[in-house]
Amino acid sequence: MIDIKDITPGASYACRFRVVTMLDETGNPAQLQIGEAAQGPGEYEGLGVIRTRDLESEMVIVVDTQTQHEYTVSFEHIWDIDTVEWNDG
Repeated sequence: MIDIKDITPGASYACRFRVVTMLDETGNPAQLQIGEAAQGPGEYEGLGVIRTRDLESEMVIVVDTQTQHEYTVSFEHIWDIDTVEWNDG
C-alpha cells in the first residue's frame, strides 16, 4: 500500500474513500432534479481518482469513478491508495 504522504506530485493515484452525503433511494449519491426527493444524508463509500492533495490540511479532492462527483475527504477517510494506469479502451 502507498501512504498518501508519499505519493509523487504529477503522477495519477486512486483510493477508496468514505464521505457523508445526500443519498438517493438506492444508497448512491443523489443526483436530484428540482422537485425530486432524496433518502437523506448517509455514508457513501466509493473509488476515486485523487485530483488534489493538501499536506497542510491533510485533505484530498477525489473524483468518484462511478458518479464523477468531486468530494473533499480527510486523509483519515481514504485507504487502498494505488497508482492509476490510464488506457484508451
